[in-house]
Amino acid sequence: MPPRDADFRDELQSWLAEHPPPDIELATTREEAQRLREWQRTLHGGRWIGIHWPVQYGGRGASPAQVAIYNAELARAGAPPVLGRAGVTLVGPTLMTHGTEEQRLRWMRRILAGDDVWCQLFSEPGAGSDLAALSTRADKRGGVYRVNGQKVWSSYATFADLGIALVRTNPDAPPHKGISMLAIPMDAEGVDVRPLRQITGEREFNEVFLDDVEVPVDNLIGPENDGWRVANTTLANERGAAFIWREQVQLEAAIEHLWNTCAGDGRLDDPLVREGLARSRIAVEIFRLHNARTLSRLSRGHDIGPESSLVKLFWAGMSQRLFETATAVSGPRATLAAEDENTGDGKWTRGLLSTRANSIMGGTSEIQRTILAERVLGLPREPR
Repeated sequence: MPPRDADFRDELQSWLAEHPPPDIELATTREEAQRLREWQRTLHGGRWIGIHWPVQYGGRGASPAQVAIYNAELARAGAPPVLGRAGVTLVGPTLMTHGTEEQRLRWMRRILAGDDVWCQLFSEPGAGSDLAALSTRADKRGGVYRVNGQKVWSSYATFADLGIALVRTNPDAPPHKGISMLAIPMDAEGVDVRPLRQITGEREFNEVFLDDVEVPVDNLIGPENDGWRVANTTLANERGAAFIWREQVQLEAAIEHLWNTCAGDGRLDDPLVREGLARSRIAVEIFRLHNARTLSRLSRGHDIGPESSLVKLFWAGMSQRLFETATAVSGPRATLAAEDENTGDGKWTRGLLSTRANSIMGGTSEIQRTILAERVLGLPREPR
């Protein structure tokens, strides 16, 4: 590690020792959401939020290596994802590339400070991975857009102040050409947010109904009817390396805990258990090497590129298999979510259930394979 990055890591470790993260994994109530908002403000006070943003917008101008160190150290400290992560990770970079200077001044510093929490309003019941099929309409009338439609899978929408939305502004244009991106105030009249109960029992996701919602034309991000190009900036950050470093550390800790627990109670004497754990450990190491390759590309000034789909695809499958292995070797009690050492303090069951979404979120595994086939391997499209 270069001295500059080592100093960065030491500074962050010292700061985290003085500012321990809140003991919370996910916000399910207003009180928990407020605690996460306060944690983001604490991070902001130390300039430890949005570190990859340029200095003029409140970031540190951190290098890709420092962003990886940052996410890894936060994971090791047990820090929860910030409430405003959609704003920090997705909206901020989109505004830097496509927003007006007035929009940057209006929103970007509030995003970092946790004053504005954003959610993502892209997917719809009939348009998930195929976003070009979205049907939410935005009709311009005077100085406002009137938005009608439905969005789904919007994390933390119930706590959000604003939503970054893809809407159809020209229904007569080809699917990819008539889309625009709007910033929708979530407290506007006609916005109805309904939490969705997930298989884990949590309610992080939401469905959002938009009934003749008035959105100022100044909230248009990028050119009208060019929202697909604008969205590609957002999606590149969502499918890229932003969350992978945190997941790597968490999976390394999970397999280490499982290995030590099985070694302590004699389960490693079973050759089938040893084989399953070894396979999981190898997969976690391959995942680390995938991340290292991504970091190397970014450090050389390359874009994340379509190769990021390989990392996402591998992570989705290996994380699911790891928790399947964990529950299998832990025995029937692991499926009861009991809070004790033998069941991983209940995390094996939570992981088994929550990782089901990994092959869907951020683009399904089928979509990732298509991207790799067409853009990396150069295979022809199947005729329709």
